[in-house]
Amino acid sequence: MCVAKIASFKFICQNVYLRCMIYKMSFRVLIVTFFFFSSLSAQTTTPDLSDPLVAGDPATVGVSWERISRIDAMCREAVENGSVPGVVALIARHGKIVYHKAYGMADVDRGRQLHKDDIFRIASQTKAITSTAVMMLWEEGRFRLDDPISKYIPAFSNTTILDSLIESDTTYIAIPAEHQITIRHLLTHTSGLGYGVIDGDARFKKIYAKAGITDLFTTEDISIEESVLKLAGLPLHHEPGAQFTYSEGVDVLGYLVEVISGVPLDEFFRTRIFEPLGMSDTWFYLPESKYERLVAIQHKVDGHWHRYPVTFYDPDYPIAGSKRFFSGGAGLSSTARDYATFLQMYLNGGQLNGTRLLSRTTVSAILSNQLGELQLSGDGTKGFGLGFAVLNDLGEDRGGQGSTGTFEWGGYFNTSYFADPKEQIIGIILKQTRGDVKDETGWKFRQMVGQVIDD
Repeated sequence: MCVAKIASFKFICQNVYLRCMIYKMSFRVLIVTFFFFSSLSAQTTTPDLSDPLVAGDPATVGVSWERISRIDAMCREAVENGSVPGVVALIARHGKIVYHKAYGMADVDRGRQLHKDDIFRIASQTKAITSTAVMMLWEEGRFRLDDPISKYIPAFSNTTILDSLIESDTTYIAIPAEHQITIRHLLTHTSGLGYGVIDGDARFKKIYAKAGITDLFTTEDISIEESVLKLAGLPLHHEPGAQFTYSEGVDVLGYLVEVISGVPLDEFFRTRIFEPLGMSDTWFYLPESKYERLVAIQHKVDGHWHRYPVTFYDPDYPIAGSKRFFSGGAGLSSTARDYATFLQMYLNGGQLNGTRLLSRTTVSAILSNQLGELQLSGDGTKGFGLGFAVLNDLGEDRGGQGSTGTFEWGGYFNTSYFADPKEQIIGIILKQTRGDVKDETGWKFRQMVGQVIDD
């Protein structure tokens, strides 16, 4: 198959070259054609043939089933005592799924049981996938990480920094920034952009709301391009590169992928990442055939779980509305198995089942701390790479979080994941809750996964 593709590609290039000579066209046409056809199949075959992620016997990959039973009991108890309405948890090691179970209810109001292949809104877990798309284009030589984003999205040419907000009318005073926002700044959340409705600084909540920024997910008729171009005219928290400020800069990167690739972000994800990896349940907006598998967002009212209401967003956004807003920072829905497949590709050094999305050297850069002396968290246990938080030596030494180099993140609706390259282990725990929830399953699961290792 690979030989046939190469032969076909050579034939196309030779054909175009001859036509260029016949019609005395510029040789530049050949170069444009080369990049066009190469971009159609930028994921490549590889002789490093890892198997797809499949179920396996825990004992064959150094995992104790007896110790997994402790996690099983913890999840059951959390549902029984009302801490969560339902949970799906998955553990994989050395490319084998050794634990994947569902507990509780997908929708208490409708009496629907939760199943392990049900679909969850993964929100900020989208960021790692968008960052992967960016790095795939980077591997093609489309840009440098330290290029200013304004080179590709000119609206960011004149960035400013917020000086003060006039509360009476939410106008503000801003000063010119000394530096441009770079692609690396956006990947590492050091651009100075804010996050509107979930921003830690109330001033930015007001500024973003007044400007009509769509921060997370929506059923409204708006595109990511429209929102990003509005965002480009607003002030920053601080000078680009000065500190870590969690932001919707990854939405800007989603639009960058569209600009560079020339296709909508959902199409890029589908053809360049999801289909090659076999992630058939990961979508911005679900096909109708998958609607019934979407887990309800739930919150507690008078001690009982009920569907979460419409607030600044409609919880049904993955199946309702205009379905035009492809949020690179928060828009996807997926399953535990699909997301584990994505993480396994990283543990395999950028490839899965004979398909390579990223080179081993690119994966190494992505999973390396990019913050230098800047701090991601107050305890100093984590850095941040090009899309993931990364555990450092102090984090490993403190215990319960994995080995140095473990990469991780989570999502707005109470989902989280981690992958440990040293131990070759993946942990994913998915829930869909908002509001005042007394839920300890996240940290317990993370801590307890380490104790299942038995080799």
